[in-house]
Amino acid sequence: MNAKHALLAGLAFSTFGAVAQAADEVNIYSYRQEFLIKPLLEAFTAETGIKANVIFSKSGLLERLEHEGANSPADVILTSDVGPLHDAVERQLVAPINSSTVEENVPAQYRSKDDLWVGLTARSRIIYTSKDRVEPGEIQTYEDLADPKWKGRVCTRSGKHSYNLSLIGSIIEHKGEEQAEQWLSAVKDNLARRPQGNDRGQVKAVMEGQCDVALGNTYYYGKMLTNQEEPEQIEWARSVNLLFPNQDGRGAHMSISGAALAKHAPNPEAAIKLIEFLTSEQAQKMYAEVNYEFPVRPGIEWSALLKEHMGEFKADDINLGDVVKHRATASRLVDKVGFDN
Repeated sequence: MNAKHALLAGLAFSTFGAVAQAADEVNIYSYRQEFLIKPLLEAFTAETGIKANVIFSKSGLLERLEHEGANSPADVILTSDVGPLHDAVERQLVAPINSSTVEENVPAQYRSKDDLWVGLTARSRIIYTSKDRVEPGEIQTYEDLADPKWKGRVCTRSGKHSYNLSLIGSIIEHKGEEQAEQWLSAVKDNLARRPQGNDRGQVKAVMEGQCDVALGNTYYYGKMLTNQEEPEQIEWARSVNLLFPNQDGRGAHMSISGAALAKHAPNPEAAIKLIEFLTSEQAQKMYAEVNYEFPVRPGIEWSALLKEHMGEFKADDINLGDVVKHRATASRLVDKVGFDN
């Protein structure tokens, strides 16, 4: 182990503390935010007696795992998108999740075909449309975003962001690389501004008249509509309609937050118990209530906000493993057409 590896491993152990590898504990590296994960972990500990130690970070956790190698204290990796789960597989940082409970709770489309990751929540990448400037039915599909009628009217975050790479990957899987490139190039020609900001920033731009339609994930609508700390976001949300694309075809593109079992997990049994708990009825309902995401487990009642503002819709049921495998190609196409320039 070189000095850098030793330092990273030491940092991890010091964060989890001296009892990090006790049998009744589980150690988590989480890209998901504390406000969402902490209540779930408290409920897990209350039910099982297993203490959950967690490190939160917006970036760098996979790199940390890679550097720690066999000395890593991490048992479970939690991510906010399927992209990092795929990256973890590519870097050989994960082990199979062998659990019939997880298989029963989570539909196959939201699980790795090799059981190397599992979805915990789902969200759709939809089109937000201006209530004032876009008539209902005027746009119906992702493909419509390439129509010249939308020239100078489309907003989105970077094409290189994980959410957009997944969407582009789904188009590659459904229609092939050539058509995906043509679509991406035409959408670029329709952009109202250079790709920038986050999903909420796109809705703000619609409200301010910078564009008329924007791509964004569903749960941000709930987070804006209920934001008491920044109440101006409530008006952003109220300025748009939610359009679930391709309802007469393949359905709206879906993605997930998810979990993976760390390759060198020192507490694999506790780790599997945690992943199973996160797919339980209790945890799935908590996810839906706290962050306005769709439960991946069928039969879980949606939050009142989801039922009121999103209702039933047709979701693309393609296996996300078949989508996420195109991430590198999608990223290359973004560069090739100069989408972010």
